[in-house]
Amino acid sequence: KALMAPNLDSFGRDRALYQEHAKRRIAEREARRTRRRQAREQTGKMADHLEGLSSDDEETSTDITNFNLEKDRISKESSKVFEDVLESFYSIDCIKSQFEAWRSKYYMSYKDAYIGLCLPKLFNPLIRLQLLTWTPLEAKCRDFETMLWFESLLFYGCEEREQEKDDVDVALLPTIVEKVILPKLTVIAENMWDPFSTTQTSRMVGITLKLINGYPSVVNAENKNTQVYLKALLLRMRRTLDDDVFMPLYPKNVLENKNSGPYLFFQRQFWSSVKLLGNFLQWYGIFSNKTLQELSIDGLLNRYILMAFQNSEYGDDSIKKAQNVINCFPKQWFMNLKGERTISQLENFCRYLVHLADTIYRNSIGCSDVEKRNARENIKQIVKLLASVRALDHAMSVASDHNVKEFKSLIEGK
Repeated sequence: KALMAPNLDSFGRDRALYQEHAKRRIAEREARRTRRRQAREQTGKMADHLEGLSSDDEETSTDITNFNLEKDRISKESSKVFEDVLESFYSIDCIKSQFEAWRSKYYMSYKDAYIGLCLPKLFNPLIRLQLLTWTPLEAKCRDFETMLWFESLLFYGCEEREQEKDDVDVALLPTIVEKVILPKLTVIAENMWDPFSTTQTSRMVGITLKLINGYPSVVNAENKNTQVYLKALLLRMRRTLDDDVFMPLYPKNVLENKNSGPYLFFQRQFWSSVKLLGNFLQWYGIFSNKTLQELSIDGLLNRYILMAFQNSEYGDDSIKKAQNVINCFPKQWFMNLKGERTISQLENFCRYLVHLADTIYRNSIGCSDVEKRNARENIKQIVKLLASVRALDHAMSVASDHNVKEFKSLIEGK
């Protein structure tokens, strides 16, 4: 009897087997959430936890185990690459010493042969082999500047003789960073980095800033490899927005039961979107404000998060959520604004806050004095939130409409 060929996806994986593994990962994640939720209920910490901000969605133990097993297998295989090659032909130290001797004894011949331009290409495959399992997404990732290849090449060409101004050997390590490290990071950005993961995003931002500050001659806006890397990051973020963000729409009566599946799912999706917003804005200072505002405000806040605000309770819950959203914004966005208006992309968010203040006031009419006092405190908090993003026109409007006399102290953050 003929055997049926497996149904493979675009990555060459058995589709049925992959879907089975995916279901198991989802089941593991849900079981872990349930256990943690029950533990929080028993300890009385349920109110402090925000569904969607935890690391549950980042990696399962099964994924980590499989990844480590595959990584170990690749490491063992890579150690055999040069097993039948003499050390003088694959050891960076040996190769380097030969060129150093040439440079030291016959410098003009060395220079005329353009060896300085050839060395990065010569060392490229040897360094890539050492970087095979290197990824800055891991917690214990080794700094590439402490690796043997880096330390070996650090002082190449720095002999006692006076150095010429056009000595290309000075740029050996920066060129290797450009030709090896940046392409490696580009692949990681495209295939490994998860923008929903705060830890991974922090590490990607960290290594990017390290390269920008440490190697400005090659890691800059004019460099092609840098442009390719930054483009890969942006495409990954845009793909996340288009493919991975989902905000469910439920009637408000469905969300009244705070232990129901729809309510918990809605909260998880909301807070995971806020988490993604914060992750996007970790890239402040690397990407332009225009690019970041397009991604984070137009693409995420106005497109998804504001829609979720419409289904949130009018009161403490909405104010808490709005505060968390505002906490994601870089304060530098609002420092040099002139006039009383905030940045144009936040106009819809500010209008929602004004509407929230009006709704809280209307809902407090006819209520007890305690509830009216709470409503008034909430309105003051909204004025403060508007002032924190320099939406002073809206803040003054809310303060005037609801007779908030402490306007000046609120906008000064007192």
